[in-house]
Amino acid sequence: MILKKFESLVRNGLQSKAQKTFFLFSTFLGLLLSIAMLYPTEIVKAKMLPGKNNETFTIYIDLPSGSSISQTQNIAQCVTNFVQKEKEVTDTETFLGMGSPLDFAGLIKGSAFKNSENVAEIVVNLTKKHHRKEPSYLMVQRMRPAVQKSCSTIIPKTNIKFVEPPAGPPTLAAVVAEVYGSNTIGIRHLASRIESIFKHTQGLVDIDIMQDEIYDRFDLKVNSTKITKSQLSIKQVNDIIYLAFEGMDIAIKNSDEVDEQIPLFLTLSKKSKIFTKKDLKSVEQKLSSLRLMNKKGMLVPLTEVVTITPSKSNPMIMTKDLHQMTNVVAETDMVSQVYPLVEARSEIIDTLSDEYNVSTTGLFNINLIDKKTGLHYKIIWDGEMKVTLDTFVDLGGAFISALILIFLLMVVYYKSFILSGIILLGSFLSIVGVILGHWVMDIFTPDTFFLTATSLIGFIALIGISSRNSLLLIDFTKSLMHEKAMHKTDAIAYASATRAKPIFLTAAAIILASTLLAGDAVFGGLGVALIFGTIVAVVASLVVVPILLHNSDLERHFGFKERKAVSILEP
Repeated sequence: MILKKFESLVRNGLQSKAQKTFFLFSTFLGLLLSIAMLYPTEIVKAKMLPGKNNETFTIYIDLPSGSSISQTQNIAQCVTNFVQKEKEVTDTETFLGMGSPLDFAGLIKGSAFKNSENVAEIVVNLTKKHHRKEPSYLMVQRMRPAVQKSCSTIIPKTNIKFVEPPAGPPTLAAVVAEVYGSNTIGIRHLASRIESIFKHTQGLVDIDIMQDEIYDRFDLKVNSTKITKSQLSIKQVNDIIYLAFEGMDIAIKNSDEVDEQIPLFLTLSKKSKIFTKKDLKSVEQKLSSLRLMNKKGMLVPLTEVVTITPSKSNPMIMTKDLHQMTNVVAETDMVSQVYPLVEARSEIIDTLSDEYNVSTTGLFNINLIDKKTGLHYKIIWDGEMKVTLDTFVDLGGAFISALILIFLLMVVYYKSFILSGIILLGSFLSIVGVILGHWVMDIFTPDTFFLTATSLIGFIALIGISSRNSLLLIDFTKSLMHEKAMHKTDAIAYASATRAKPIFLTAAAIILASTLLAGDAVFGGLGVALIFGTIVAVVASLVVVPILLHNSDLERHFGFKERKAVSILEP
């Protein structure tokens, strides 16, 4: 009964030119609006992968180069005190002067290479994700500004970054600007200007330059002539400096209970090691308190046999593929990395034109020539942004390839470009459902529901589903016109009504199965794409495709010849 009503509805619609025009215009308008949601309105935003609800995350602490381990400990303690106030935090582990045990993110971010007093990592463990309402990525977003405001100001230029295990392939950061050049000073200056632009770009957080800061230091040069005249040795000078500030074994102790000898380690107290200020006078005062006994039993101040010379530190020089460079990195604050990068890139081109002749190369990269020195520099974008771009290009290419292959197969099968084009258009319309589905989900979710790489995978899968529905409809219409001598209007209406049931049952199976994916952090885009794309694919197969078939010359395509109609009930 329902199928008869649907058949009658389709037949009446095909016979009404106004209704056909309305449906086709509405379909075209819906396609334009869905594309406009992606660009330029950005109502639906694209991202490689959404945030993942983890049960742990890591906090990286980087103090200015030359900072002491006690200063690093003070910052780490401040961060730990703040984090432990969260009821969802079960415990924390602090690693001073080193990286934490390697995890998925630490492999790429260089955690294993950390070995200096000015770095620390804090591993934060949370309760099970099924036992808390707030996901880890929203917790990090909430805690980051408060921790940075409270603890970063204790020591100027301290950088505190929140690092979560990635949902997909790990990268150095969400946005990475690789600055290449042949002049170290020029690279550092350009990197600092890019860092400043990043700090004023909305959506970018945890901004840092992966390079050592140049700081003041003091070199001790031994005066061998004075050492000889003072009846001392160079070994005495080395030992007292090492003994005072690092400590060393000075003797051994034998024990009846232990087979091996027990070393006695001697060093100054922490308070004695600390300099009052970072200037030449403070260093001289501290070293003058260290005295050496010569062969005559006289005490000679250390400052009498060494020369203290102020100097600058030698920063590490980074290279990649034998080219000198440095990285300016930034994470995104619950937004796609695409849009902040586009904004920052435009600002870089506009702002840096005062010092450089700026030109673009490729899709996003930038070339710069210093107006004063003529030196060349390059900015190449990397990180999750590059992975996103590569992934979307590859999946977009796969989607276009699938459309072309389906079109060619249909041309070979039907020997008609028009019928193949109808099938292709019906498949392409599923994009409307994919985009609208992400917009609907974005309304009902607390954070942004992005169009992700898994969404595109679902879109590619929908091409086959939509093509199958259209193929069934066209093939059955062809059979009715050939075997039952039905005219195209009746054949299309009957074929649509008859094939509606298997099409609906197939769609229901896909939708019900995809609901299991819709709530997943990574594969939610795939589930939503399959659910809403299948709904639109069904509408396109049963409404749009019949109209397009009716507007085409099916009699010529199928070689229809007028003859007496045969009852549909007859074999």
